[in-house]
Amino acid sequence: MEDPRFSIRDQKVGLNDLNSTKMEELEALRKLVEEHDYTAALLLLDEMDEMAKEDKVSKIRAFLRVLLVHLIKQHAEKRSTPSWENSIDHALDSISDINQRSKSKGLHMEPSELAAAIDEKFPTALRHASREAFAGAFDTHQLTRMIDPKIIKQQALDLILTYDPKN
Repeated sequence: MEDPRFSIRDQKVGLNDLNSTKMEELEALRKLVEEHDYTAALLLLDEMDEMAKEDKVSKIRAFLRVLLVHLIKQHAEKRSTPSWENSIDHALDSISDINQRSKSKGLHMEPSELAAAIDEKFPTALRHASREAFAGAFDTHQLTRMIDPKIIKQQALDLILTYDPKN
């Protein structure tokens, strides 16, 4: 069995590496600007912007999986629980927060990109939901026969697009 202390340490090292990389990039950017190499500075800014967007998209995709797992369980079991509702609300709130660009008022992922990500995450969410729905009594194939994936995917997209954090 893996010692959990190592995974926590590895996660912290990963965060330190990420922060170190960001600092190195900022230092490199400063040097390029000081050297008046604006072309290289702009290329580095584009790369940094792309990495930031990839990070946002990765987080959104993680919350999409959580959202889908709970929607699948609701559809399969034809019921809900306060815990599932809270998880759905938390996932929607997180997706909404992360997807908003802070200054340009745009989105990191447009509706078509969200729909594609929902399609992509659905099999993973279905696998996770099969372990949770009905106390894990049904495998993925059995659970699939109990639901309509198209309806669940559309519901997920509709919930995201119409989500209002004030309500």
